[in-house]
Amino acid sequence: MFWLLAILAYLLGSLSFAILLSRLTGNPDPRMSGSGNAGATNMLRLAGKKLAILTLLGDLCKGLLPVLIARLAGLSQQEQAWIGVYAVIGHLFPLYFRFRGGKGVATAAGMLLGLYPPAALLAVCAWLLTFYLTRTSSLAALIATPLTLPLLAWQEPAALLPMSTLTGLIVWRHRGNLRDLFAGRERHF
Repeated sequence: MFWLLAILAYLLGSLSFAILLSRLTGNPDPRMSGSGNAGATNMLRLAGKKLAILTLLGDLCKGLLPVLIARLAGLSQQEQAWIGVYAVIGHLFPLYFRFRGGKGVATAAGMLLGLYPPAALLAVCAWLLTFYLTRTSSLAALIATPLTLPLLAWQEPAALLPMSTLTGLIVWRHRGNLRDLFAGRERHF
């Protein structure tokens, strides 16, 4: 059951709402415009608030639904977390879009929401505060994601290894943003 759900989570995660919504509305492919990222932040830049919100909701659901299905299937908390990781991997490397996806932050937030809502709330609050202070989405993601690890270690240790792996993936996907942040040329809103 675990591997079947992992494959389904990956396939669901591979649905890129940014790309699909761009195609449906005649907007440019987000991987070719703006920051080059197929995510809600770049959709805000390219297509406006409505499509950015729809992208965000779609990406959140891609992380949330597989975790909830894994829970209903009776999988352990650690297995649920790994199922969520597979959904995020689908978002990062989507099968349907030549393995060029987004950075996984919203899908990871959806996974956390299904797994342990207080960690998702912590991540959202940290993201919002950092974004408010810096107007930099990438920095907000790079602060919010690792910040959940101590809470998970304390409250939900079974989810710590999958979430640590996920944090590493998200930081790795933001490596270009890190270079730009250190060089002082990262995009701000």
